[in-house]
Amino acid sequence: MSGLHRSSSAPLKNGHGGLPPQELLDDLCSRFVLNVPQEDQQSFERILFLVEYAHWFYEDNSVEKNPSLKSFNLKEFTSLLFNSCDILRPYVPHIDDIFKDFTSYKVRVPVTGAIILDETYERCLLVKGWKGTSWSFPRGKKNKDEEDHACAVREVFEETGFDVSKLLNKDQYIEETFGQQRVRLYIIDGVKDDTVFAPQTKKEISEIAWQRLDELEPANSDVISRGITGLKLYMVSPFLSSLRSWISSHPSPMAPRPDLPLKGVSMWKARNSPSVGNTSTAVTETKLTKAASDAHYHHPPPPPPPASPASECFRNFRFDTAAILRAMEAGFS
Repeated sequence: MSGLHRSSSAPLKNGHGGLPPQELLDDLCSRFVLNVPQEDQQSFERILFLVEYAHWFYEDNSVEKNPSLKSFNLKEFTSLLFNSCDILRPYVPHIDDIFKDFTSYKVRVPVTGAIILDETYERCLLVKGWKGTSWSFPRGKKNKDEEDHACAVREVFEETGFDVSKLLNKDQYIEETFGQQRVRLYIIDGVKDDTVFAPQTKKEISEIAWQRLDELEPANSDVISRGITGLKLYMVSPFLSSLRSWISSHPSPMAPRPDLPLKGVSMWKARNSPSVGNTSTAVTETKLTKAASDAHYHHPPPPPPPASPASECFRNFRFDTAAILRAMEAGFS
């Protein structure tokens, strides 16, 4: 963490080790942390959500426009922003506990999405994340007061560009629980092979493909697994048994097609998309809205684990409003 320490009294210039200039960090802190409704400054969980979409904005805009800037993972960026922001700097000694609490909170937010089947029920649509090689069903976290099916429609559209609202049956879903997180996937059947797919959020999905169900069967039902052809899967295997049972009781109106490819068929790839490299304000705002809604999500969380002595001092954190106002005034002077 010391390697990321930045002092506002000695700002670095662009290109110095790839670190962003202090002016950029000040802007990110002001825009995403200070200049927000007071309710978003009531806990470190919410503050870390603010830091998270500051991170997305930095990666999607600043780094793309200036490749000499260093790309950071979220924890590195969190450390950088805490060290650079006057309001957050006093809490740098607790940053490991803060980040640990944040990640623990995130995995308790319910997730919904969809299992999209083709017309013969032989294939389903999977998406691959921007980083890594794992494939999963399109899905994401619920917003505050959002119904499960509405979240599924929104997340599927964001990750695939496909609107399932007219095909979704609220009573047709498979639900599993992973630790403290509930995951509900609605079964969307009979989608045509030639449907056009393209993600609506940037740097979240790298590929969309029809994958054959008979190639997804893994050796076990672990959350992270590999299909029989070696395809790396995330949150797919635990749903397959129930999905096959559903298909058995809901035969497809279309007969199996022997002409279908034996392997998965890619429907969209980031590197082949003409939109890659063009930062869209609408796309960025969609992503930021998604993160902001995560910060506003209020579900009854399970009792938190016992606080460590180091974390107890900031668990009931509140911003010093006067200090915020002074920092904002100094920024505008």
